[in-house]
Amino acid sequence: MSYDADSTFVFAFPTRVIYGAGAVSESSLECDRLGMDKVVLVSDRVLAEKTDVVAQVRKALGRRVVLEFLDVPPDSSVAAVEAGAAKAQAAGATGVVSVGGGSVIDTAKGIAILLREGGSLRDHEGFQNLTRKAAPHVVLPTTAGTGSEVTYVAVIKDVEAHRKLLFGDYNILPDSAILDPLLTVGLPAHLTAATGMDALSHALEAMHSLQRQPIADGLALRAIHEVRAALPTCVKTPGDVAARGRQLVASTMAGAAFSNAQVGLVHAIAHTVGARFGVHHGLANSIAMPAVVRFNALACPDQYRQVAEAFGVDPSGSDEALADRLAGAIYAFAKSLGLPGGFKDVGVPREALGELAEATLFDGSVIYNARPVISAEEVLPVWEAAWQGEG
Repeated sequence: MSYDADSTFVFAFPTRVIYGAGAVSESSLECDRLGMDKVVLVSDRVLAEKTDVVAQVRKALGRRVVLEFLDVPPDSSVAAVEAGAAKAQAAGATGVVSVGGGSVIDTAKGIAILLREGGSLRDHEGFQNLTRKAAPHVVLPTTAGTGSEVTYVAVIKDVEAHRKLLFGDYNILPDSAILDPLLTVGLPAHLTAATGMDALSHALEAMHSLQRQPIADGLALRAIHEVRAALPTCVKTPGDVAARGRQLVASTMAGAAFSNAQVGLVHAIAHTVGARFGVHHGLANSIAMPAVVRFNALACPDQYRQVAEAFGVDPSGSDEALADRLAGAIYAFAKSLGLPGGFKDVGVPREALGELAEATLFDGSVIYNARPVISAEEVLPVWEAAWQGEG
């Protein structure tokens, strides 16, 4: 992809990344490096009670852990963040270690904000509102899709308002990300697939964002290639540590790409349907991608040709034909992983589509989409296609 002579961009990637099977043992050293002598360990009860993952991290951290906060819901909420922050403050925690998927990591980001700033989480909603770094934060992801370990974004559900609050600030970027593929091996197949498709959506949207840039392009294209190669093996052969590692690294690359280039209509749809109907974020992105690719066909044909090549799709033909072929390939890939193809398959009623189309316009992600979205009438056909599940 060519860039004009007057192109400008900023690429930020301050998170230190440590990769390797057994890298969980590095968590104590990272805490030492960051001066974290009293930490709150943030995770969820499924990981803590059904696996030994949290116990492994707790053992590695030793007496640094002054509190374990495990009351993180699958779709994190303002109430959960504020409860965790209050308990962490009372325990004297000065840093955060998070172990889990996107909801856990975003909860920990919110706790890190409040440990430093205090007040209500809603006080800090929006972009670049913080004036100083949040409390130090070390992340050990147990899913390979959100990329939250290297992003400056947290999405937290406001249950009362039926919407998701978006926090975007360089001051909440985690300080360290410890990528241990062994921590992802126990993830069930359907969550492996859904979170893996989340990574694909991050890479795709980084490519068609209005803020795309060459460094993010390189990360995104490699991530697309790796997801296509590794994710089916992760789903079908969950104990394949090499494939798990490839997918985990791809997720981090895609996270770094979209954290710099932003996302678009796919995520606006996913945030909206997630807030209203509780659809899993990765699954919602998976369902929305084909319809959005077709919608954007004429707005970013050069980017989609590169995406097609990375995804193993013939990039020839007209712009519309290429986008249709790419959308079909993404749909077929998701179906091959055992995922549903349309929102009708996950309990979203057709009569809600008008309301959802209207709400999409208020999601901050939509402003970066390659093709402008300015009316509910314009985006309603995208919702209808995604509801139907058109391959």
